[in-house]
Amino acid sequence: MSSTNLRPGTPAVAVAALPVDARATFITRTYVHLYGAIVGFTLFEALLFMTGLALPIARAFLSVSWLWVLGGFVLVSWLASRIAHNAQSVAVQYFALAGYVVAQGLIFAPMLLIAQYFAPGTIQAAALLTLLGFTALTMIVYVTRRDFSFLGPFLCFGGVVALAAIAGGAVFGFQLGTFFSLAMILLAGGSILHDTSKVMQQYPEDRYVGAALQLFAGVALLFWYVLRLFLNSRR
Repeated sequence: MSSTNLRPGTPAVAVAALPVDARATFITRTYVHLYGAIVGFTLFEALLFMTGLALPIARAFLSVSWLWVLGGFVLVSWLASRIAHNAQSVAVQYFALAGYVVAQGLIFAPMLLIAQYFAPGTIQAAALLTLLGFTALTMIVYVTRRDFSFLGPFLCFGGVVALAAIAGGAVFGFQLGTFFSLAMILLAGGSILHDTSKVMQQYPEDRYVGAALQLFAGVALLFWYVLRLFLNSRR
């Protein structure tokens, strides 16, 4: 079994080149950390609601332009991902993952608050559908063993278009409706396929924390727009 090597200057081996037992260890570590991130996100949201902090956080976010909120989140996401993928210290990688989970928890607070009070049951339904979707997409990668890296350019283009649409909606005040949510669900699904394939084949053996962060980002994106779709259907 290959041991994790975090010493500076020593290149880590890509997952695809590892022996079977070492590859299984890496994948297990990745998904254990992904599960931990999801549990951490859930507990953090529960804490915000139990302490009553969700309401002032929602008010604070909704009182400013969504562009500032989105810009701050994108910056935090970029920093967390960069640290988790490049830091030599495992403790620093964990800090980046935890920071990203907290950032997701904060940005989700307003929509979860709206869902709880105006559309009871949608949070649970969206969470279940997200879990089923993520599991199905993961199984597609595991069963077919296909390399979905070809989706990268399309996801990049789609992400840029989506950010432009969100920014346009915030500036000009138009609503991004059901079709936008459906398009973003497709984008999130493609991202999960791409990232799962990359985790299985290209990630260095010492970057299971970064791999978990990448997968968690896809799960969060999928959950956001599934929940948004449910909320749109209740209007």
